[in-house]
Amino acid sequence: DTSKFPSGITKIADLIHDKGLKIGIYSDAGTHTCEGRPGSLGYEDIDAKTYASWGIDYLKYDWCFTNGLDAQSAYRKMSDALSQLPKRIALSVCEWGVNHPWLWAPGFAQLWRTTPDILDCWDCKTPTKLGWTHILDKQVGLEVYAKPGHWNDPDMLVVGNGGMKTHEYIAHFSFWSLLSAPLIAGNDLRNMSPEIKSILLNKEVISVNQDRLGQQGRRIFKNGPQEIWLKDLIDGQAIIFFNRSLNTKEFTLDWTTLDLDPTTHLSFRDLWSHQELGRFQSSYTTKVEAHSVHMVKTKKIP
Repeated sequence: DTSKFPSGITKIADLIHDKGLKIGIYSDAGTHTCEGRPGSLGYEDIDAKTYASWGIDYLKYDWCFTNGLDAQSAYRKMSDALSQLPKRIALSVCEWGVNHPWLWAPGFAQLWRTTPDILDCWDCKTPTKLGWTHILDKQVGLEVYAKPGHWNDPDMLVVGNGGMKTHEYIAHFSFWSLLSAPLIAGNDLRNMSPEIKSILLNKEVISVNQDRLGQQGRRIFKNGPQEIWLKDLIDGQAIIFFNRSLNTKEFTLDWTTLDLDPTTHLSFRDLWSHQELGRFQSSYTTKVEAHSVHMVKTKKIP
């Protein structure tokens, strides 16, 4: 598009790389993209080579206008084209979880969408889009398919787009970090309030997402609107106490839920207040406000 990109994509890629960042691009496995632009069907090799020549690092590959196509074959074809390049380009499979990509995409893709598109809301939904708590529910059980270099993708973050309150965005960001999800900001980075910046730049929560062990978090307890989720870390565990209700709830985590001996001592650190909470034995009790989370990191104390 010579009017929008008069200097071409290579110049943009160079600018982005000079800032220490990487650049992604978008295409589609069908005849057209979801916006009606030309897709890559039948042109996988030439498109892959073109992306490499431009300096692209990441390809989001959508699934519109694909009637009659087999998803696994279509995505593998683009993966094969990318694998022939001297430059590594990450492949994001985006067929919205329709064909259970977690069963086949780990063999050749770096990430795959698990659900329809995300909405900037707590629990609303349309026939084709979901609020983030509905998307969270669909991640239960998928943790067994994630591993370093190959990730479940519950879609981009909507933090800061204005549809939720700050504490709800904190909950959203906390879970995407616990799920080892790609942390792709979906808001306008040029215009952020201090509160939104503090969420997206919370290094302690991001470190949970980036933990070297590379395990996806999982739900370990559910009682109505009260849930507890856990992610094993290289040096401990991250735990989220999640209150979906409209009232404050009290949680008690018993060590038996963690498969620990009741005599075990654990330290707890609050990852949002950045405070040490103390040393606990046999159980831990906390209160969580409505539509909120209490996110902690625990470590065994000898």
